[in-house]
Amino acid sequence: MTLSLPRTSRFAGLALALVYTTLSFGVATSSTPLAAQGGPYYTATLAQPADDNRAVAGGVAWNCAGTTCVANKGTSRPSRVCRGLAREFGEIVSFTADGEALAEDKLSRCNGN
Repeated sequence: MTLSLPRTSRFAGLALALVYTTLSFGVATSSTPLAAQGGPYYTATLAQPADDNRAVAGGVAWNCAGTTCVANKGTSRPSRVCRGLAREFGEIVSFTADGEALAEDKLSRCNGN
């Protein structure tokens, strides 16, 4: 009497372990965090259309189309991110972080006023 599993059961167990490991590793190393998959964290409206459609400003990567620019969440405060974007593209008409608009006085400081 042997205590080992049949060859097909060993293969199935190995295959299941390999699939589990691959999925776990894929989730841990995915390029987009789960929190960022719902859409952009920052949205800015520029006074003039952007010349470049992609740029890194304020510590985040921006994608622009016309006067609208969007980006995922960065590590800096929204006002700092806004200021970096204003230095790169010029005057910003509106700036939103996580659905909340930047206050008028902070937007004025963002534009250097």
